[in-house]
Amino acid sequence: MLKKIWAVAIRDFKVNTRELITVYIILAPIILALVINALSPSINDTTVKLALIEDDNPTQVEYLENFARVSLYKDIESITERVERRDNYIGIVPEGDGYYILTQGNESVRVVDFVKALQSLYVLEANIEDSTAEIIDFGREIPPLKKMLVNISILFASVLGGMLIAINIVEEKGDNTISAVNVTPISRLGFVLGKSMIGLFLPIYGSIAIILITGFGGINVWQMLMVVLSASLLSLLIGFVEGLANDDMMTAAASFKMIFLPIAGAIAVAEAVSEKWQWTVWWMPYYWTYKGNDAVLSSSATWPQILLYTGIILVLCALVYVVLAPKIKSGLSKS
Repeated sequence: MLKKIWAVAIRDFKVNTRELITVYIILAPIILALVINALSPSINDTTVKLALIEDDNPTQVEYLENFARVSLYKDIESITERVERRDNYIGIVPEGDGYYILTQGNESVRVVDFVKALQSLYVLEANIEDSTAEIIDFGREIPPLKKMLVNISILFASVLGGMLIAINIVEEKGDNTISAVNVTPISRLGFVLGKSMIGLFLPIYGSIAIILITGFGGINVWQMLMVVLSASLLSLLIGFVEGLANDDMMTAAASFKMIFLPIAGAIAVAEAVSEKWQWTVWWMPYYWTYKGNDAVLSSSATWPQILLYTGIILVLCALVYVVLAPKIKSGLSKS
């Protein structure tokens, strides 16, 4: 039995490398992770960029690097060329016994004033230790924007597994192999389990790839996978239903995109709505998935909390299964 299930899964893996849309779906988690790295700077990163002459004043460079991004250039002409580009770079150029601030003219006044203040503080030999200001934080060491984007990407990875199943089912219908299940040694249950392998592989591989690429490798991966896999069960069920209900690959993929609507709603409520109104989306498994992943990515999740979220997701998925199971059985019989 296991050998037959594995044979179905291996066939899916091979078939999915022949179609551009399936290859794109498989690579989507990696693409999302790379985009997140490119678009979401660290919460402590500064947007002030300075251009200085290398080997002119190493002490000045070391001082300014505490407050801004510093790039070094070989001469004043190179700094001038860099400042005149479209992005915002400000040069600090030596002149006589002092320095002058080189700007393009369209920079923010606040940024220019900040650079002037930095240079003045350096000249006055002011140190951070000399300040009487006190920094108070709220323990948010992880960039909120990056964490939210990673969480959303992990959710999408769990959904893409179901979309892949829907596309594979459509292809099986085109090859008339689903109808052959009724007269082959493999049972319907074995066929369903074999088809589910690719749908479970994508969330696992996708989630791990996302957290490693985006720098969240230090979290509890087992907690995250428990939440993600429980939510993936719902995507698998919808994937089978959409695959059996459609005869065209693109139509199946387009129909499956409707699941992104409740996901977007769950995310919006979790992020923007007061706690006293969040009960309105408790019926959505993806809400609990998002909450669980958020706790894991924040490194604040406990096992009782994760087990609670996972239990709620499984109960909701079981209710959905009661509704969708007859449609899946009927679809397998007719195809």
